[in-house]
Amino acid sequence: MNSRFALLFASIVSLYSSAAGQTIQPTGPIQQVHTGFQFTEGPAASDDGTLYFTDIPNTAIHRLSKTGELSLLTDQSNHANGLWPLSSTQLLACEMDGAVVMHDLSGDSPHRIVLADSFAGKRFNACNDLVVDHHGGLYFTDPQYRAPEPWPQTERCVYYVANFETDPQVTRLTGDINAPNGIGLSPDGKTLYVIPSMQAEMLAYDVLGPGKIGSSRVLCTVKQVEGETARGGDGMAIDVEGNLYLTTHLGIQIFSPKGEARGIVAFPEIPANVTFGGPEFKTMYVTARKSLYSVEMPIEGFREFPAN
Repeated sequence: MNSRFALLFASIVSLYSSAAGQTIQPTGPIQQVHTGFQFTEGPAASDDGTLYFTDIPNTAIHRLSKTGELSLLTDQSNHANGLWPLSSTQLLACEMDGAVVMHDLSGDSPHRIVLADSFAGKRFNACNDLVVDHHGGLYFTDPQYRAPEPWPQTERCVYYVANFETDPQVTRLTGDINAPNGIGLSPDGKTLYVIPSMQAEMLAYDVLGPGKIGSSRVLCTVKQVEGETARGGDGMAIDVEGNLYLTTHLGIQIFSPKGEARGIVAFPEIPANVTFGGPEFKTMYVTARKSLYSVEMPIEGFREFPAN
């Protein structure tokens, strides 16, 4: 483990404070866990303590054991981005080559199963990130990054795949969004969050039923890099209190469920995605360009595992 940046970047840049909540800050130093990748993304921790993450340009999915051993799950990921462990033997992935898939890890080598790869007879643009609900369905974003020109889907939208393990049925839920990227559900499952990358306003939708959402509303506006006005977020994670952790060019920007700013955690490299893991689920893992980082946080991450 490389802890070269452990003390240098442990400081927190606090946002304007809110009377409704205190600033959230790390309880320990930032650690560089591994480096030397091309572009890391999609961190996701399974219930057995394994952490998965992707290296998009290298078409790789890596796994980090709970004892710290790094191994390669596959080097044929079709530019996988966001990941979601269903169990110790099932891993969902959004492939930027245009599909949402499940990797069966029960055998000697992963077996790839396509869950959805088209809508209205055309392939998806570049599936990016996903979240699973408690009704046997999943939501995912489909922006334009790495998509063929012209885009196969003429809009950049959010989709829902019902019954994805038995009889996948795809529904388009939104119209065009400015690069919908990260996505998540509130702990009670009543709010869907969508994190666009090409606007400062982050979006929230009331969940009316499985795969049914209301109109969008602005949850919060992310703080901008000096001189910029429309940089958005990338990935996101949620803690048990419903606070949102959004990856931005300034670091991890934290917001309450009401959209109140609660702090920024800065990193040596620009973060792309974030999740919680570790023994108490208080370790925040961050994929940032060429590296994977970790830092201990005071609030437990929400264990977003579907009901069995």
